[in-house]
Amino acid sequence: MSRSQQLDRPGPPSGAPGDDSGCTVLHVDMDAFYASVELLSRPELRGTPVIVGGGTRGVVLSATYEARRYGVHSAMPMSRARRLCPQATVVSASHGLYSTVSAGVMEVFRSVTPMVEPLSLDEAFLDVSGALRRLGRPAEIGRLIRDRVADEQGITCSVGVATTKFVAKLASTRSKPDGLLVVPAAQVVAFLHPLPVGALWGVGEKTEAELTRLGLRTVGDIAHTPVSTLVRALGQAAGSHLHALSWGRDERVVVPHEPERSIGAEETFASDVDDPQVVLRELLRLCERTAGRLRAAGLAGRTVSLKVRFADFTTITRARTLHESTDVAAILYATARGLFEALGLDRARLRLVGIRVEQLVESGTAPHQLELGERSAGRREAEQAADRAAGRFGSGAVRPGSLVGEGTPPAPAAPPGTQPFSPPGRSS
Repeated sequence: MSRSQQLDRPGPPSGAPGDDSGCTVLHVDMDAFYASVELLSRPELRGTPVIVGGGTRGVVLSATYEARRYGVHSAMPMSRARRLCPQATVVSASHGLYSTVSAGVMEVFRSVTPMVEPLSLDEAFLDVSGALRRLGRPAEIGRLIRDRVADEQGITCSVGVATTKFVAKLASTRSKPDGLLVVPAAQVVAFLHPLPVGALWGVGEKTEAELTRLGLRTVGDIAHTPVSTLVRALGQAAGSHLHALSWGRDERVVVPHEPERSIGAEETFASDVDDPQVVLRELLRLCERTAGRLRAAGLAGRTVSLKVRFADFTTITRARTLHESTDVAAILYATARGLFEALGLDRARLRLVGIRVEQLVESGTAPHQLELGERSAGRREAEQAADRAAGRFGSGAVRPGSLVGEGTPPAPAAPPGTQPFSPPGRSS
């Protein structure tokens, strides 16, 4: 059962919000974000089950609440989602559009307070203690945010208001969809203790099974269990952590914008692939997409990681660190191709491939070692021109020639500073 299903109750509480004194932490979460964004251009689908995803071997990215009533949820295999809700309309993801709407949402947050900690494209923690004199009480600020997101972006969000990050996040989940819930400081324990143990951060399937074995099914059960018992069963860190959360103790503060640690893309093939040339074409496509995202974010990275998943779901990763940070697709592809060919997979059947770039820095601050005879304008400038064309004429307006047909992807020269690669042993 998913965390959202565990916390599901029949709608947000009615009546006036509780006392919000001291409740300066907000958790704002968009409602079915990717699906809601898709409906902006498909208003005729509002009120109907819609699933964002694709193919039969991929996973659900998002689903409208009408589809969720049939048991569809994010990360579910598309094949199962189609069986559960065969009448749903399935739409492909529009990643660029999601980033654009997310940027608008985050701008709303930052106009309220600089203390914004994004968790993903569609949710963030806010510390509004510095905005109270200007904008009013925490609940009023929560209502202001909901109204502005709806007016400016055309989508809805849910807001949890509490004294801690943990309780605020639970409150936003409890108020979905399109609601606001204040958990007063004096009612935190009463709010938490009836919840299932799976509501606590850090409780996964294995931990939940261990807690159930001990007869602990609610947060209240954990709260009234001696810490020493929890430590013996779960270890010092986990046992102490869960006991503190069960009493609403969470000392973490809102940390303003933490830079992205990595950017990447991956693709699950429609059927298992054993042709290296098909894999290389997909790697080139993924490198083009990843490089575009890096440039759009103003970032460049030094470490390129390759992810390969076999037909039996075994997954391996390999990485190479370049001498210089880059946001150029040609360099990413040359590195990824080298990593893939070094694996010597030959005709191994692959289910998924992916690319990820790490050690990110702002592209303007990345050092660049000039080389003898280097041209003033090169591949990076060509890819930037392609970005501008895509912005004007749509995604895919300009792309490598090998992706416009059935040709084999070219083998670009190895990027400067890379070293010959010796493949390590296979690992899972």
